Amino acid sequence: MKARRMSPVPFAKQEELPTTMSYRSLEDALETAGSPVNLLRNSQIGPYAFPVVRSEFTNWRDEQRAWKETCALLDQSHHMTDLYVEGPDALKVFSDLGVNSFKNFRVNQAKQFVACNPHGYVIGDAILFYLDENKFNLVGRPPVHNWVQYNLEARGYKVLAERDERSAVNQGRRKTFRYQVQGPQAVRVMEKVTGKPVPDIKFFHMDEFQVAGRRVRALRHGMVGQPGWELFGPWADGDRVRDAIIQAGQEFGIRQVGSRAYPTTCLESGWIPSPLPAIYTGAELMGYRQWLSATGYEATASLGGSFYAEDITSYYLTPYDLGYAQFVKFDHDFVGRPALEKMASKPTRKKITLVWNGEDFTRIFGSLVAGGDITKYVDLPLANYATLPYDKISRGGKTIGISTYTGYTYNERAMISLGVVENEYGEPGTEVTVAWGEEGGGSSKPTVERHKQVEIRATVATVPYAEVARTAYRPH
Repeated sequence: MKARRMSPVPFAKQEELPTTMSYRSLEDALETAGSPVNLLRNSQIGPYAFPVVRSEFTNWRDEQRAWKETCALLDQSHHMTDLYVEGPDALKVFSDLGVNSFKNFRVNQAKQFVACNPHGYVIGDAILFYLDENKFNLVGRPPVHNWVQYNLEARGYKVLAERDERSAVNQGRRKTFRYQVQGPQAVRVMEKVTGKPVPDIKFFHMDEFQVAGRRVRALRHGMVGQPGWELFGPWADGDRVRDAIIQAGQEFGIRQVGSRAYPTTCLESGWIPSPLPAIYTGAELMGYRQWLSATGYEATASLGGSFYAEDITSYYLTPYDLGYAQFVKFDHDFVGRPALEKMASKPTRKKITLVWNGEDFTRIFGSLVAGGDITKYVDLPLANYATLPYDKISRGGKTIGISTYTGYTYNERAMISLGVVENEYGEPGTEVTVAWGEEGGGSSKPTVERHKQVEIRATVATVPYAEVARTAYRPH
């Protein structure tokens, strides 16, 4: 039985964004654009959307402080795609496509699922929930969902599949609500809202709670290294569960986190959420590009920043570049395994945090009132103006890597970015520069004003940057 939707509604091919393009597939769009770089550089889409949730419930500085000092409630119900896969071949699907080991994967566990192309470059990653026997839910940005869905349809696995799009492209209600309760007071908040001691759940394991008379499943998680849970359940119960958590958390200083502060959790935890999907080249992926919609994520995502290369493969990243070495296990056959076996013995790059020089950061804002050409504006707290941000890191005039997610953390009082550099430049304390702004004074993107490109001094630091995330985010 091929993948199909569980409901009578036809199984959508993949999400579709509003566009004026008339191409049928991603491959059609690439042929017209002349190259993947041209297509993505000229896209008019802005940063990845975090829709529906209010921008700020109070102010983004205090909302950032909440997950470090008290307790934060983060609404994840709208910005991620869900793909439900059920059937006798469900586990095999993910084992065939994921670099992860599945030997000891059991019901009520979750893992960060990473999928690569045949050459070992990352297509995407997402959280895979093992909900029940032969039943899984993949949650995250769309690229990895599209790859899984394509293989479900092309390879004839014995599964049923249901896709629930993120709110930016889904005009109806979502299937599931999803909340994060995080921070030093999260345990006390959860004990009050459930009326009983919180179960001692292992990291990335699940259990069930009763909240406001509703059954809620909970994943033990720590987005920025703090104690916390990811709670999810039927959409109809979402408002009632959220309101009960807010009420229970009042005495513990709980704050709802808006869509401005929410994506900056990545800066402190060290997760790079926006690698370019490595699917734009290669005869092996021609069928996939023909399957992908010309109005989907891969065709409409915008590529921006000071790192520029004509060859799209220069933007591809490996699991080792992204800090996923611990996930790669050669105990099963999967797409990309031979290539990754060759890379594993000697990765050439590593993930780092860059701490921007305070004087240079201040100088950017000074250009707004100094007259003449301005420096590319730095939006706070997150400074992304493209879906796929890629800025150039250099040292001594040599390009040594890319900076790919930039923002301000009030908890660390620092402007930082996540990046990937050649190994010899990855030691904490190494001084480098980041080129901020696009070549030629800007581009056709509506999110980019005319500006002058400048170099920002930066210092390599540990990743994760937040101390609590380094010591507690993953089990020892």
